[in-house]
Parts: sequence; structure tokens; C-alpha cells
Amino acid sequence: MADTWQEELRAKGYRVTPQRQLVLEAVTKLEHGTPEQICAEVQRTARGVNISTVYRTLELLEELGLVKHAHLGHGPPNYHLAAEAEHIHLVCRKCGAVNDVDPEAAAGLAARLEEQFGFETDVHHLTVYGRCSSCRS
Repeated sequence: MADTWQEELRAKGYRVTPQRQLVLEAVTKLEHGTPEQICAEVQRTARGVNISTVYRTLELLEELGLVKHAHLGHGPPNYHLAAEAEHIHLVCRKCGAVNDVDPEAAAGLAARLEEQFGFETDVHHLTVYGRCSSCRS
């Protein structure tokens, strides 16, 4: 595997463009950003980049395994770096905060589902909704 995302793009026959770099930088900065949030972040540096360019870039970057998306509620997906995708999302229904936790936190649930139903759980795509500690107090 390539050492950097630039090498990864080139190895798969794609050019490293400023738009691709800006989108990856925005995804990195936002951690869990919608395409609209990513576009707004990109436009802080490059006003000429439009939302359709961001969507196409995110689609390509996901195909190449550089970013992943998660659905953290109703509405558009949120994107994060694939290298940091090994986590469960905890989403507060009251304030909207998103916290990432280690997949090991769901080990008991996964084991029980396997034992009782023969179901192999992919906890890396798990989103749990509830109320965060701040909203509970």
C-alpha cells in the first residue's frame, strides 16, 4: 500500500489535484463532515470549488478507500478518513454531539448476537443514539 494519499492516487492512475487535496484536508479537519460542511471548508481557501466537485471528489476518494461515510442521523452522510474509521459513533439526540469509541465497547453485544443468532456483527459501521453525559446532567 502507498505511504501517502498522493501516492495512492497516482498508483491508481489519478492525478493529485488541488481540489482533491482541499477536500481531504477538510475531511481531516472536520472529522465528521457532511458534503456541505466540507464544501464550506474548502471554499474558505478556494471559492471556485462547488458542491458537485466536492460530491464527485468524495465519491472517488471513497472508491479508492481514502475516506468512508457514516449516517449519523437523518440527512446527508458524514465523511471521515478511512484510516480513522475503526470506531463506533455515539450520537447525542439532544445536542448532536458525536463521540467516537473503540469497537471493543460493543464486543459483548457482538458476542451475544453471534451466540444467539449466528450473526456476525460489523461494529465498525455502528451508530448508537442516545443522550451524552452533558445532556443527561
